[in-house]
Amino acid sequence: MNSNPNFIEIKTETTKLLDAEITKENAKISLNKIHLKLQETTAITGSDFSIENLVAIPTSKGKALGLNYAALCLLDYKRTTLFLQAIYTAIKEIQDKKPKKKIKIFYAGCGPYAPFFTLICTLFKPSEIEFSLLDINVASIKSTKKIISAFNLLPYISTIYTADATTIKVPKSVCYDILISETLDAVLYRECYVPILMNLLPQFKKDVILIPENVLLTSSLINTDEPDKEEELLDVIFDVRNSILNNTISDNSNPLKVAISKKTEHYNTLVIDTNVHIYKDYWLKRYDSTLTTPYAYHLEKPFTKQKAVFTYHLAPEIEMKLTFE
Repeated sequence: MNSNPNFIEIKTETTKLLDAEITKENAKISLNKIHLKLQETTAITGSDFSIENLVAIPTSKGKALGLNYAALCLLDYKRTTLFLQAIYTAIKEIQDKKPKKKIKIFYAGCGPYAPFFTLICTLFKPSEIEFSLLDINVASIKSTKKIISAFNLLPYISTIYTADATTIKVPKSVCYDILISETLDAVLYRECYVPILMNLLPQFKKDVILIPENVLLTSSLINTDEPDKEEELLDVIFDVRNSILNNTISDNSNPLKVAISKKTEHYNTLVIDTNVHIYKDYWLKRYDSTLTTPYAYHLEKPFTKQKAVFTYHLAPEIEMKLTFE
């Protein structure tokens, strides 16, 4: 048993976060306590203005968040709580099927706090789970190693990689049971979730549990002048998991064209939503998180365009582009 006081303090708050009925206020209290302990341990506050901590790190495709922004992801309260609950659920499900199995987890893009390693480790014994951690930022890995030392988490570690998750060839990749890569932003802008999965998923076994399981971009029409008016869902404009499995993503993916001309007279805004399917029944929907902040395009009247055209790009920036024709 780990009697380390830092470990015990984090375990106390993490256990509270597993309560499916936890209130927003109580989740905030627990995560603020965890954040305070992690920033004390690493000296990364998420709010200083040093260039080293602010600058994003370029990868072969897209960019990894700078230290500050990566650290502050912990304080996206509902996001962190649901991801934690989902990962815990996935581990318990594997344990129910294979009680004696040591579950191996690959965490790509762990950031300076490696929260889903640090918190999850307090809930299991080293004989039950084992992590491999990866981050492209040398400073993030240095920070994570401080946490490992301060919380006595070394028994949970298999390997630590300082590498680009969009290009790495993972040794013995088929041994992993869970792949975590929470490396995304609203509308999949700039961050590396898609290129990371394009690289890693083909290397891992087919039944590996991926968290988040999928991301769906959807388009809708709304009327901001009539908040009570029911919005109209247009289409799923990008299904990440299906696109990767079907190998349909390129540097300039084929555009999806959606007819809107007959519908715009009743609406004044086109919205793109980022729907994050974390695992099973765990979802992040509109405004649940900074990840799911919608992109809104105001349709000036008279709006004469016939179609909305959505094109996902991997270069020069990772982004979903919206045009009209």
